[in-house]
Amino acid sequence: MQSAQAERLVGVGIPEITPSGEQEPAGHLLIVDDQPHSRLLLGDLLESIGYRVSEAENGQQALQMLPTLQPDLILLDVMMPGLDGFEVCRRIKADEETRLIPVVLITAAGGRKNRVRGIEVGADDFLSKPFDEAELLARVRFLVYQKHLNEDLDHAAQVLFAIARSVESRDPTTGDHCERLAQLAKAFGEFLQLPRPLIKALTWGAYLHDIGKVGIPDAILSKTGKHTPEEWEVMKSHVLIGEEICRPLRTMKDVLPLIRHHHERWDGSGYPDGLKGEEIPLVARIFQIADIYDALTSERPYKRAFTVQEAMDILREETAKGWRDPYLVERFFEFLRSRLPQLE
Repeated sequence: MQSAQAERLVGVGIPEITPSGEQEPAGHLLIVDDQPHSRLLLGDLLESIGYRVSEAENGQQALQMLPTLQPDLILLDVMMPGLDGFEVCRRIKADEETRLIPVVLITAAGGRKNRVRGIEVGADDFLSKPFDEAELLARVRFLVYQKHLNEDLDHAAQVLFAIARSVESRDPTTGDHCERLAQLAKAFGEFLQLPRPLIKALTWGAYLHDIGKVGIPDAILSKTGKHTPEEWEVMKSHVLIGEEICRPLRTMKDVLPLIRHHHERWDGSGYPDGLKGEEIPLVARIFQIADIYDALTSERPYKRAFTVQEAMDILREETAKGWRDPYLVERFFEFLRSRLPQLE
């Protein structure tokens, strides 16, 4: 009977994981062990079923190989001279370029203490010596598939970011708005001590919040005069288009509320759903304050760049009208004062 995990993998175009192992995935594995006999044993086993295998005799050599090797999985012995397996794993998972590579820690010393330490440094799985060959192959097979799945999701996300940049380039008046906004929103989120997923959503949202404008005709998007009611309805649809573009990617789950709702208003007069108060997702309420502030303090062909104080005054006015979350606006002012002590 096919597992739910296998069904999900088949659904995204990854070859099915079968109990018999009839479809072995193509993959490149790195074995890191100071014992030549152990490397030979593992290497022969894995090569016999179609994997490519590279070897490193210590942790330092493995770290030096990774930038060019980029293996699909690392089998890492824990007890090695110099850098032990725990430290090597920690460094692999701390590096943005290698953190998605699955790491299996192999140790002769089992027990809870070693497993807890392995979890703390980011290990994806554990095997104890002497290992069972069937168990080893099953775990390797699954983790290589998982790595390929993560890469597919990552590549799709990069396509979305490229589309978002092309949308921004259609309006040359905004300059580096997305880059500035990403830094500002991330810093504000950290000031608010938000959980990591929401900070990531704020950062990604800076690039993706207007991606739906790719579906808005140039005649409407670039119009300098006032939009007709019909044109304004088309313009407002960009948040719905953006949500639909990003929805298929599960990595965008936390960003979708920001994309859809960053034009809602505290009093319910915004769009697309007329949400009011705390009905508006927190990430959207936070983001829109940073978005407005950056727009106010940036020079555009139709306006000068307002000073920080002027921008704060405008945000106060909009809050008094009922458009912004009063608590978050005050927290944003605290955030600005922490960065610019000269502010009142």
